[in-house]
Order: sequence, then C-alpha cells, then structure tokens
Amino acid sequence: MDISDKRTERQTLDAVALGNRRWWTGHTMSYDWNDPVGAEKFSAAWFDEIDRRFIDAARLFAHDGTPFDRIIPFDRLKDRAVLEIGCGMGLHSELMAKAGAHVTAIDVSDTSIEATRRRAALKDFVIDLRQGDAATMDFPDDSFDFVWSWGAIHHAAYTGRIVRQIHRVLKPGGQARVMVYNLEGMPAYATFVRKHLLGFWRGHSLDRALWADTDGFSARYYTRDTLADLFNTFFDKTSVEVYGQEADALPLPRSLRKLVRPLFSNDYLKRKARERGGFLFVTADKS
Repeated sequence: MDISDKRTERQTLDAVALGNRRWWTGHTMSYDWNDPVGAEKFSAAWFDEIDRRFIDAARLFAHDGTPFDRIIPFDRLKDRAVLEIGCGMGLHSELMAKAGAHVTAIDVSDTSIEATRRRAALKDFVIDLRQGDAATMDFPDDSFDFVWSWGAIHHAAYTGRIVRQIHRVLKPGGQARVMVYNLEGMPAYATFVRKHLLGFWRGHSLDRALWADTDGFSARYYTRDTLADLFNTFFDKTSVEVYGQEADALPLPRSLRKLVRPLFSNDYLKRKARERGGFLFVTADKS
C-alpha cells in the first residue's frame, strides 16, 4: 500500500467515525421499529417501555432471576470501577450502578448521553457520562475493574484500536465482556440470501450488503474465530459464545412467527438461538 492508498484509507475510516456519530445521534435504540412507543421520549413511561422490549428480546439468553444477570456479573460489581462502551439508552448502566458499581459510560452519540443522563435523574442513580470515541479514550492505564459493551464496537471505524484501549484501561485481573454481530448467524445469512446473491453479480460485496441491512452507519460482522483472534491479540484468556433472539430461532416473518411460536418449547428456542444466533459474546480476562 503506497502513501496515497494509506491516506485514502484513513480518510474513509474518519468518514465512518463521523457518520457513526451522526447516525446514532439521530437514531435512538428504542426497539420501536415496528411499534412506536407512544409515550413522551425520555419520560419515565418511555424508558419503562423500551426496557420491557429490550428485556423481552434478550429472554432466550440473558436472564435467570433478574434482567441480564446471566451475562452481567452483578454480584461482583459492588464498589468496582466499571466502564460501559456504548451506553445507548442506559439500561445496562442503570442496572450496574444499582448493583453498587461506580459506572463510567462513553458513547459517540449525543442522544445516548442525553438519554442516559435523563434516565439517571428519573431512576435515581449516579453515573459519569462522557461523549467520545472509545478508540481514543483518555482514561489512565489500569482504571477499571470491568468493561462492558453491548452491540457497540462493531459499528466503530477502528474496532481493533478499541480492543487495545479496553485492555489498556482494565486493571490487572479485570475482565471485559463485549457483544458484536455474528457473521455466521441467522441475520447475516438472511441478508446474504435476500440482498447479496444478486448484488454479487453487480459487483456489490457481502460487507456492503450487511452494512446496508443493519442498524448504524456501518457494522462489521465477525466469526467466532476472527473475534477470538482479535481479542487474543491483547488478552491472555478469552472465550466466545453465540447468543440469539426468537427471530434467530424461528426465522419467519414476524406475523407468522407469532402464530407458530406456541408450537415450540422454550428449550427448543434457546437451543436453536445458540446454534444460529446473531450475537457473539466474548469474555476476556486481563492477567
């Protein structure tokens, strides 16, 4: 790659970074694509409804006794310094703060920062909010006991730099838990069938089809191996799990899925969601 190629690549990545900030500032992650929430945005009723939808969407993999207790180690977070990358509408930040963690959250989106600030005021919890890019965090080395990120870093222009930053700001003995999109999951396969087969003959890449068919300005998809390889570059111990939602377990149109859902047991849905789910969840420990 010559100098001009490198300059073009840098300009492209910088454009992605700017596009991501603009996209997520203009689009709230409120689970209202098919059914508008109805309540006033950022009101208590609005937060309650988007939380209900988020919790319900994650029911096949995330909850045992309380929301997200299967994947967030709430019992180990009391009095710990926690960083959330990509706070979105703030539910995970709230849950970790109410478990006793000292939570700092960073997000590229001004809307996400405002939403989480309003949530904290309504729900009575304390959080340190920072608008910024996780690829260039200015926290000191060894600042946090735990780093959490749900569905954020795969939208970034510099994903590898974010993973390096996560390792840097974690204390020795700390842990990161991160979700990204699964290239071998049902959503990616559905996009391949619907949009890539014909697009291939017009010179369109699979990456382009996936980017166009997902939320965000851009999105990378990973296999288990490539995600493990990325985190193993920095961390000594990693593991990767597949998680999925009901649409992954029953890949049918929404109206038809609602009709046939009673024919299948929860155990069947959980098993199929783990086989072909759209999420990869990596746990990485820093020595």
